[in-house]
Formats: sequence, structure tokens, C-alpha cells
Amino acid sequence: MADIRSMEALRALYREPLEKSVRKQLTRLDAHCRRFISLAPFMVMSSADADGRADASPRGGDPGFVKVLDERTVLIPDAPGNNRLDSLQNLIGRPGVGLLFMIPGVDETLRINGRATLRTDAALIDLCANERRRPPLVIAVEVQEAYLHCAKALMRSKLWDPTAKQERSVLPSMGQMLKDQAGLAGEAESNEAMRARYQADL
Repeated sequence: MADIRSMEALRALYREPLEKSVRKQLTRLDAHCRRFISLAPFMVMSSADADGRADASPRGGDPGFVKVLDERTVLIPDAPGNNRLDSLQNLIGRPGVGLLFMIPGVDETLRINGRATLRTDAALIDLCANERRRPPLVIAVEVQEAYLHCAKALMRSKLWDPTAKQERSVLPSMGQMLKDQAGLAGEAESNEAMRARYQADL
């Protein structure tokens, strides 16, 4: 088995991309991108630390929780999490970021690549505030690349197909898994107790 260490060796394994696959990449958000973001209740944000160690963080909210400020800027409100601040720390030292937006029931996704800045401007926070919370900061992403991604991955995974849904019982509770992984003492928190505890931060 040989490692692939050059672009020539890599490209030899694949056909050239179709013209539409190349031309679909935009440098701004058009009407279709804006509409997609307005309907998306979930996204994954990727970042990397100063040493290049990658991280991917799920982000969720009501559809359209990510706000489009203009054709080159989106605002992501920071909601309560585990307070590790992995992504935020990464973006301070290395502002490159990748976003993947998903809409339940839609197999296509929207990808945005750009540069992020952590902002505490009152006006920007006001745009991202809702009846539940006012975020401590927003992640302002300058759009450098935006494109709609084809449906193949979600079709293969059957992500939205009810027949592919797993019962939560196929895994131990999150509390049990954390207890095992971290060697925590005491009784493991049940999924029901965890969900009740999370309600205040949703």
C-alpha cells in the first residue's frame, strides 16, 4: 500500500470535476444560499488550532439562527455549551473556518469557507438575540467561498429516512459513557435527567 503524497498521484485516481462542479463555487451569498441559511436549524463549524489540529463543532437553533448580515457576512450566535471553548480559542489564533449547513429532509447541504472574527458589538448581538437569550458574542464569518454540495452523502447515509433511524437505546446514556471514559464516581446520569437539565440552556 502506497501513501498519496502528490497532487498528480491523487488526481490519477479520479476523473476531472464537471464544469458545473467548479463553477458553482461563489465568493458571495446569492439568493439560494441566503434561503438555505434561513431554513437551516443545524450546522457544523470546523476550525483548527495554531498547530493545525482540527475540530468540528455542531451548532443548532431555530431555523435561521445563523443570520446573514450581507452577501459576504454571516453571524453565528454563541449558545451555551460545555464551556471548553475549543472552537472559539481556535478562531482567535487561526481565523480560517468551514461551515456546513443542513436542513432536515433536504439531502443537499451548503458549505461556506471563510475567516471568522469574535465580535461583542451590541448591534450584532442584538441581531442574534431571541426571547431565550442574548449571546455573549457572535462569530462573524467573512465569506470567501460558498457552494451547494450535492446530495450523494446524505442519500447514501439515508440520514432523513425514518427506516434508518436508530433507537437511543443502542448506546448507553451519555452519563454512563462519560462515567466510563472519565472514571467518574457515583451513579451515571440518565438520558431523561440530562435532557431535563439541558432544557434551561436550549
